[in-house]
Amino acid sequence: MNRKKSKKLCPLCAGTKKTGTTTFTADLEFGVVVVRKVPATVCGQCGADWIDDRIARQLENIVNDARKKRLQVEVTSFS
Repeated sequence: MNRKKSKKLCPLCAGTKKTGTTTFTADLEFGVVVVRKVPATVCGQCGADWIDDRIARQLENIVNDARKKRLQVEVTSFS
């Protein structure tokens, strides 16, 4: 199988991966952060998702900001 084709197949179920969005959650022990509409690569068959490093760094900033606020629940959309 060529390398380009294997990047488009889900390693879990061999379904086709495509650009989409996902919901990211983080449990901070004292509260929960939920980030909706996060850009991701999503398997059309099993729903597994992958977030690239640039997006993960932005999510880390969102979680750290929520940690400072110490709210029990924070729900936001990715911007």
